[in-house]
Amino acid sequence: MHLKNTFTTLDGLDSIPLISVDVAAPLALLEACPAHAETPLTSVPDLAAQWGVGHLDIKDERGRMNIGSFKALGAAYVIAHEASQAGFADDPTVMQGRTFVSSTAGNHGVSIAAGAKVFGAKAVIYISKNVPTSFADRLRGMGAEVVVHGDNYEASMDAAMQAAKDNDWTLLSDTSWDAYTALPHRLMEGYLVLAAEAVAQMPEPPTHIMLQAGVGGLASAAAAYFRHAWGDGPRITVVEPEFAPALINSVKAGKPVVSSGPVSDMGRLDCKDPSHIALKALNRDASDFVTITEDEGFAVLPILAAYDLATSTSGGAGVAAIPVYGQALGMDTTSRVLCILSEGPA
Repeated sequence: MHLKNTFTTLDGLDSIPLISVDVAAPLALLEACPAHAETPLTSVPDLAAQWGVGHLDIKDERGRMNIGSFKALGAAYVIAHEASQAGFADDPTVMQGRTFVSSTAGNHGVSIAAGAKVFGAKAVIYISKNVPTSFADRLRGMGAEVVVHGDNYEASMDAAMQAAKDNDWTLLSDTSWDAYTALPHRLMEGYLVLAAEAVAQMPEPPTHIMLQAGVGGLASAAAAYFRHAWGDGPRITVVEPEFAPALINSVKAGKPVVSSGPVSDMGRLDCKDPSHIALKALNRDASDFVTITEDEGFAVLPILAAYDLATSTSGGAGVAAIPVYGQALGMDTTSRVLCILSEGPA
């Protein structure tokens, strides 16, 4: 499915804040972290030639802060900000009474667990029955309490929200809705760092940018910063799983809608309900919305692995859309394409 964005106003989002482009705010905290370092931008000329484009550059987030994905810039940054505001520098015990709770389909939970551990807080992570046991074990190994609940992300998210209310815990979601915007707005601010790095690393602005999306946090933050840096020049395409077309369906409907569908192997993108902050921003900044099938997501994995860019179907979804939609998006041998490899192999 391909939808060319017509930039119409979406109903029901008037009170939703626009995403920040203030990269100085997260950088001020992240640069104090010993694990923080710029991730590489990798040029893949042979693959570009194979797909009939001039240049293909891939921002490789697999090594981000030893967590293994771009999510290291999100929840952990929010917890660091909360600690800073609470006076952690003067009293390292100030966060010991705080509990952060959320649902996760992947790396968001790892970022919460890592941030909570550093600052002495507690992390409680809800996951659905479809999340692999190995991932739950990883979270427990990082000190998080893991609760398995429900058949999908939405069910585990509902349980996390209820737990936050019942226990007076801090809900730290990577999505947003009308009554919940402050922390996810801060969280998406952290993702600006990778976009700012890419802008500095690119020898010249790209003509096309491919951004995979679940609830839309990464895609919206990156698109907002790329528009801030490069204006209207690049054609920005949002890529979703065919089984979870939350953003494309919402833009088509002219308002936020909840999609339905089977469970996708693109688990980190398998979100049926869009973040309202992300949706509002992407409706402004994205040029196109597309979906890819499960087979199309899998097809790119051995190709990327051959270039030492092994990833998951979620991590490579933006790249996977190039051979499927490149011609429809106006790509040719003069095109300069930027993608984000958002995580390592599953």
